[in-house]
Amino acid sequence: MRLEIDFIDETQEVSEEHINTLTGLLNSAAAIEGVEEGSELSITFVDNEKIQEINRDYRDKDRPTDVISFALEELGEGEIEIVGADMPRILGDIIISIPKTKEQAEEYGHSFLRELGFLAVHGFLHLVGYDHEEQEEEEIMFSRQREILDAYGLKR
Repeated sequence: MRLEIDFIDETQEVSEEHINTLTGLLNSAAAIEGVEEGSELSITFVDNEKIQEINRDYRDKDRPTDVISFALEELGEGEIEIVGADMPRILGDIIISIPKTKEQAEEYGHSFLRELGFLAVHGFLHLVGYDHEEQEEEEIMFSRQREILDAYGLKR
């Protein structure tokens, strides 16, 4: 396994099968992206109230959203990069709203697992440097998401 993934399920709604699928999917994504062996990230599954609080506190958007990523490798103003000899690469944290995942799966007409996989890959790509602020960036990122999901067999 390329990635060390810490799953935290605050909702008690994510099955072991879902966790196993996400583990395989994200390891596949890490291989495609060339992420180093032993890199670490966490995924926390929350309710809408919790993700709204995080969205408000960190992004000044007072509403629930589907997924938020905190990339630990992005340097903030005045921060310096710490270079360690044998430290694992710590990518960051992904927070996923389970109610939003269910709602969007229904809205898009695919399974809960497909939507959960989509959100996990979306969050993962943010952790490794992708963004979608500009149209060109969005096309690149969304194309990469589709490529990763299709390669793993999680098609719409």
